[in-house]
Amino acid sequence: MAKLYFRYGAMGSGKTIDLLKVAYNYEERSQKVLIFTSALDNRYGVGKITTRVGLQREAIAINRDFDIYKYMKDINQKIDCVLVDEANFLTEKQVYQLSDVVDFLNIPVICYGLRSDFRLKFFEGSHPLMELADKIEEIKTICECGAKATVNMRFVDGKAVTTGDQVFIGGNESYKAVCRKCYKKYINYNPK
Repeated sequence: MAKLYFRYGAMGSGKTIDLLKVAYNYEERSQKVLIFTSALDNRYGVGKITTRVGLQREAIAINRDFDIYKYMKDINQKIDCVLVDEANFLTEKQVYQLSDVVDFLNIPVICYGLRSDFRLKFFEGSHPLMELADKIEEIKTICECGAKATVNMRFVDGKAVTTGDQVFIGGNESYKAVCRKCYKKYINYNPK
């Protein structure tokens, strides 16, 4: 029975490496995988998933209007598994379409992405994935202090920020995975 999986983690947790490993395992057994990624993520080129250590693979770049279920229903080949990188950038509608791929086409779907942004808010795609996924798995990484990193801290010109557009790719910003306590330290949070 096919299932919808959501594997999430903070930045640098190895989500894309895990996706590539899963793809390799299927293909090593002569099974066909289809990989989607967000067209928003153009850091290494549109339709390319790239790990921090340089491994790279082509994927189908999808925008907000792409109908995943229709594409999968109309495809003229057997697909054994669908993998989605940067699933946090999916629309709510696309997450429901992925659940339809599982429920009506009986194809397992494994989504990889961030749970929340630098403001500690769900991404549009992450929230319904947390609600609909048959299985949710955290891919862990550690903070500079040694604790489990759960927050993606955004820095602009080297200064921690908590305001701005949720999605901003390119420019003078950088990100670091930190624990909640270090996040509060970076933003000079003081409880009242």
